[in-house]
Amino acid sequence: MKVLIVDDEEMIRDVLKRYVEFEGFEAYEAEDGMEAVRLCKENDYDVLLMDVMMPRLDGFSAVKEIKKTKDIPVIMLSARSEEYDKLFAFELGVDDYVTKPFSPKEVMARINAVTKRRSAAQDAGVGGVLKFEGLTIDQTGRNVYVDGEKASLTPKEYELLFYLVRNKGIALTREKLLYDVWGFDFYGDDRTVDTHIKMLRGNLKEYRKFIVTLRGLGYKFEV
Repeated sequence: MKVLIVDDEEMIRDVLKRYVEFEGFEAYEAEDGMEAVRLCKENDYDVLLMDVMMPRLDGFSAVKEIKKTKDIPVIMLSARSEEYDKLFAFELGVDDYVTKPFSPKEVMARINAVTKRRSAAQDAGVGGVLKFEGLTIDQTGRNVYVDGEKASLTPKEYELLFYLVRNKGIALTREKLLYDVWGFDFYGDDRTVDTHIKMLRGNLKEYRKFIVTLRGLGYKFEV
């Protein structure tokens, strides 16, 4: 597995590199967002560890640019712990968000969790196209079509939709959605689920009706 570590602090890159290589993975480095974008255009990576505050190009802008052409799992590393920053990161399609100071062991655990979730989602979605009236979900291509028109979903919105569909008819609490889709407790705040459901419904247009709100509990996909 190839891991690209993007941070303007050499000490942080060195520490993370040692842990990544200790796990048997290949570690690569970038000093800022501009270099990360260039490297991602030229190479394929399995996971990005992306700092937020960097010179030349910040982490958010770098992720937005990279996601235009590559669907690479991203774990943000940031000293900014405000809810707004976390929600904005997830809207960009980031898979996880770790606040500084952090334990390198925790980062490695999150890398393993993110890659396992991606692998499980891909395995579960191999070879299938699901249709619910005018809503089409291409599991292999990870594409969603609304009345034949491709919907512009972020990777996290797709994962959330696919998880709801896989558990069709089952009541899912916000906590379970956080744990199974994001892979960790969002600092005790489950509003990130509501935010993503709102964005997802907007992209599904009239087929938003399939995502049913369970007041005081969570959501379920019901046809």
